[in-house]
Amino acid sequence: MLGTFTAFIGQRRLASGPAGDVALAVKHAAPRPDEPIIIFDDGTGRTIDFDLRGGDDEVLARLAKLAPPPSAEEATPPSESRGRGRPRLGVVAREVTLLPRHWEWLNAQPGGASVALRKLVDETRRASGDKDRERQARDAAYHFMSTMAGNFARFEEASRALFADDRRRFTGLIADWPADIRDHVVKLAYRDRA
Repeated sequence: MLGTFTAFIGQRRLASGPAGDVALAVKHAAPRPDEPIIIFDDGTGRTIDFDLRGGDDEVLARLAKLAPPPSAEEATPPSESRGRGRPRLGVVAREVTLLPRHWEWLNAQPGGASVALRKLVDETRRASGDKDRERQARDAAYHFMSTMAGNFARFEEASRALFADDRRRFTGLIADWPADIRDHVVKLAYRDRA
């Protein structure tokens, strides 16, 4: 779902998909004053604005510039010979504040403090990956709900059910909401779960 966007015109879903597809759908839609067009980043559930000035090619070119930079592996073709020294890994130096006993333990690890910290972070990410994805999905659903359904009946109760991870109660509370909004909230909230 990451990297996808959804546009709503009033309470109806206008388009969903990659940024370029959604931007062009919004650009060619006929907005009405009583039905604003709002674009959401499906990864966060937050609103986003696209610069729709100019022709379709100009809009797409601007969106291409906003795409995330390639990773270090993608940026350097494998056939390109590298010079001496450290490989380009996309490493960014940052400051970490630890107590002396922490530094002693880290420095005693094979490979030193940096290797030990990377291993600890990777292990923790693997161990908590599902919970992190569920939290991100729940937060995205809540952000979207707040914008599109904040004044709907049973919004507060639905929010509590969402954060309590009570799917049955949550879907029951939002059952009477407009179909496109209801379906999108459920899609965001439970995107990583069957």
